[in-house]
Amino acid sequence: MPQLRELNDHVSLMDQMQVNEDGSIVLINLFTIDPSDEDALITAWSHDAEFMKAQPGYISTQLHKGIAGSSTFLNYAIWESVESFRNAFTNPEFQARIGRYPDSATVSPHLFKKLAVRGHCVA
Repeated sequence: MPQLRELNDHVSLMDQMQVNEDGSIVLINLFTIDPSDEDALITAWSHDAEFMKAQPGYISTQLHKGIAGSSTFLNYAIWESVESFRNAFTNPEFQARIGRYPDSATVSPHLFKKLAVRGHCVA
């Protein structure tokens, strides 16, 4: 069973899932594992991605791996809304899947929204 480590000391993922933010949101989830558990992580993540792909409001996901021998992975997933992510994440079938991650895994999920920054980013 993976260990949860919040990315923000003041706002938990559960806090974030309680709000009804307008528009799409991005889930960033950092995974840190023992290097010997890479195949197990990818297998568990792929299994979860298949489930999430079938859920209402899912848009896309991409898994990234740190370079230079890093055993840190980053999942970037886009959802239509906090509500659609919350419904998928709290689904009992998904919750049962969490136990399939390697015991060495530390997971740090957090929700984000795009910002408009003049001259650089559009929302």
